[in-house]
Amino acid sequence: MMTPVPRAARRRAEADTAVPPSADCIADSAGGLTFDVTDTGEPGDAHLVLRRRGGREEVRLPLTPVGDGRLRAALPSSVPLPEGRWDAYAQVAGGEPHRLVPGVNDLRSLVARVPSGALGRVAVRIPYASGFPAPPGREGVSPRHGRLTVRSWLRAPHAEAVELGCGERDLGVRGRVYGVGLTPDAYAEVCHRDAAGPPVRAEVAVDQHEFRCTVAYEALRPGVWDLWLRPTGESGPRVRVARLLDDIADKKTVLLHPRTTVRTPHGPLVAGPYYTGDNDVSVTLAPAD
Repeated sequence: MMTPVPRAARRRAEADTAVPPSADCIADSAGGLTFDVTDTGEPGDAHLVLRRRGGREEVRLPLTPVGDGRLRAALPSSVPLPEGRWDAYAQVAGGEPHRLVPGVNDLRSLVARVPSGALGRVAVRIPYASGFPAPPGREGVSPRHGRLTVRSWLRAPHAEAVELGCGERDLGVRGRVYGVGLTPDAYAEVCHRDAAGPPVRAEVAVDQHEFRCTVAYEALRPGVWDLWLRPTGESGPRVRVARLLDDIADKKTVLLHPRTTVRTPHGPLVAGPYYTGDNDVSVTLAPAD
């Protein structure tokens, strides 16, 4: 005699085996995104919904039929998308929103992107596959699919780290600024993240919109140091140096840089740069042992 399966268990099993709708993404060089979503066939007006993690912000974009069983939504660069991670959903006629699975991401226009910065800011949106939290009662179970998330940055102005040069005693940085001009008074500073005290200043060489600076490791004590740029000197804006203008949403575990052991007044330290979870440039120094 077969034991009947409880209705709630059947619903969970059906949800686990159901194929969620997917979305292909195309990025343009201006910072906009186009989403092509699988048409589930449900009647009613459809929307692509972006929800910001850790907040209540929501952006709704109309989904319109484009043939071949697809619906399309556009997120132009002119639509503000505050900095953060935005999870993508499809919602039809006020029903329950369905989390989207990433399809094909065409991000070729983001590689070596050079925005104009004419508006005084730089908008960056990179779609990627993120983990999906398990439903109640199924914590610890790996999801069958990644879920579509958009990582957004909105920097005004912006200092882009074009190249990091890891020397035996220092870090060389070549970058470019957007939304503000560089003056002869420009300089860089590195600030200890956890300890009080004045920042360490580094001189900057200016070439139109590009800058170069060198951070000497021996001038830093152990800990994590964040890199900033003062493009017009002390009286102007203070701009975090970051690398945003490519197609990599999370660089921390992808773009790794060599470490070097240096002798400092605090003893031998292992030093080197890294990208934070926000793709900002920082330097870490730790005891060599």
